[in-house]
Amino acid sequence: MPSLSDLQDKLLVKLRGWLETAVTMLPNAVLALVVVVVAGFLSRYVHKAVQRVMHRVTHNEQISDLLGTTARVAVMGLAVFFALGLLELDRTVTSLLAGVGVVGLALGFAFQDIAANFMAGFMMAARRPFAVGDLVKVAGEFGKVERVALRATELQTNDGLWVLIPNKDVFQAPIINYTRTKSRRVEFDVGVAYHHDMTTVRSVVVEALEGLVLRDHERDVEVFYIEFGDSSIVFKVRIWLVEPDQFNYHVARSEAMISIKKAFDREGISIPFPIRTLDFGAATVGGETLTPSMLRAVAGVDDDDDDAGLTEATSAGSPPSPPPASAG
Repeated sequence: MPSLSDLQDKLLVKLRGWLETAVTMLPNAVLALVVVVVAGFLSRYVHKAVQRVMHRVTHNEQISDLLGTTARVAVMGLAVFFALGLLELDRTVTSLLAGVGVVGLALGFAFQDIAANFMAGFMMAARRPFAVGDLVKVAGEFGKVERVALRATELQTNDGLWVLIPNKDVFQAPIINYTRTKSRRVEFDVGVAYHHDMTTVRSVVVEALEGLVLRDHERDVEVFYIEFGDSSIVFKVRIWLVEPDQFNYHVARSEAMISIKKAFDREGISIPFPIRTLDFGAATVGGETLTPSMLRAVAGVDDDDDDAGLTEATSAGSPPSPPPASAG
């Protein structure tokens, strides 16, 4: 068993060795400290420089600040590793690098969706498909852009709802930007009765929409017949607007429909609707099945008239009220 004096000698030798090492490494320690201090001042300038460059690329303050902070941390990290190398702590540097790699890999797997949203946020900031205040339709949602963050995009729908969409979904989905559109088209279908002259109907519609206030008067009103329907001839109306915002779109569509209805009423043009005759098997519940004579009586056609007269009476003008399903 070593004596107390032997332990004291070993301790003194150890302390003497540490002191000699400290004296030997003192210049390196001072140099390492200088490197860290200089890197601290340099990182501030790098942070500001990166922010200025990013402001030219994107107007997103969060991305500019994040990239500036990342550059600052990177400069400080390099300085710390260089300082450890000057202190001949190579094993410590190796251990730190290995630890950072393992932690980064684990975090990448654990937060891959969050990382995907952040990367999508960076790409959107560079491409700038829309800006705050734009009216867009993206990922099935329609509304005004309230905020574009790194992780998600905030929309406010027309009915006042607040919608948060992850940037990954925004980046991968088709985007319709109504604000960047210089003009917008309103279109809807209208049906007229078969006995009206199609050329006259088209002229009436065009004349009715010529004076629409919100319409782009440099473009013609477009009317195209598209279908022979069950009870009407269907045509499509198209008008272009100068202001593409959603409010003007709804107002123009409403005013166009009102103008067409007034013009049709003035010219005696009817918009028919389907006519249905219902027979619910009245005989099975003690009633009588509707006969042609009953139909003629409801339609106001004499029994002497033929079926063609019945058809003409029920298809022209306003249809009669539905007859009762059973008699008796």
